[in-house]
Amino acid sequence: MKLSQKPEAHAHSCLLYGAAKTGKTLLAGKLAEAYNLVYIDLENGYESLLQLPTEWQKRIELISLPDTSSYPIAIETILKMVKGKVSICEAHGKVTCMICRREEAAMIELDLPSLGPDTVVVFDSMTQLSASAIAHITKGEPDDYKLTFNDYGNLGRLLDIFLSHLQAANYNVVVISHEQAIEQEDKRTIITPVGGTRNFSKNIAKFFGSVVYCTRKNRKHMFYSSTDFATNILTGSRTGIAIENAAEEASLLQIFKPELYPTPDAPAPLSIGTKKKGGNTTANSVLAKLAK
Repeated sequence: MKLSQKPEAHAHSCLLYGAAKTGKTLLAGKLAEAYNLVYIDLENGYESLLQLPTEWQKRIELISLPDTSSYPIAIETILKMVKGKVSICEAHGKVTCMICRREEAAMIELDLPSLGPDTVVVFDSMTQLSASAIAHITKGEPDDYKLTFNDYGNLGRLLDIFLSHLQAANYNVVVISHEQAIEQEDKRTIITPVGGTRNFSKNIAKFFGSVVYCTRKNRKHMFYSSTDFATNILTGSRTGIAIENAAEEASLLQIFKPELYPTPDAPAPLSIGTKKKGGNTTANSVLAKLAK
């Protein structure tokens, strides 16, 4: 098949990262304006999503995994989750939990591989998933245990399994992470997402179509996705989308549904929503027009 005949990808993947309290969770949650979301919360940080309109909240399926250093359930459950159909207990976040089955407790039935491009699966966060993998690998070791070379290798292997499944997924993906400063061989410092070891983190962008950096500037949340945004901050988009150039509020819909946004050579597209007094966006236009 000629490249010119290859259809555009129906599913998109995005790595969203930055310091704490820079608007990452809410930015991802706003995709519920046009998508069904499966929001996998490892950090108990879903409260930010309560700022969304009620109609958007109804399109979000929240799955909370109670992951801690002494109970690293997230890496175990998520690796099973991305591979096939699972039944997860709400109390422990464990796949096929025998305790909850015996007590006939509530279970969440989930089949990620069967989902399509009308759904976005959000993993919040890669930072906690990395910590969960480390705690899983070192389970039973003393608190002052230092990771060995083999431990680092196992960490990279677990995260590679997770990310490679997302890379081949038929559903849309957003992975949220935090930032870290890494010194390069030439002594320059670069800001990258947290994702396992520092070496693994430097190459994590290859698994995603877009990498968005979140920060605060002049008391506002700012978001950047262009490859040439800054030489010392990892950002980029395979489709060339620069959400920092949005005429109005930046949105991940610019990446996931670029047809909704005008370009210099294209006619005006579908409206993203209408404005109330005070500038709040209402969820009354996107889904209706997409359904036509």
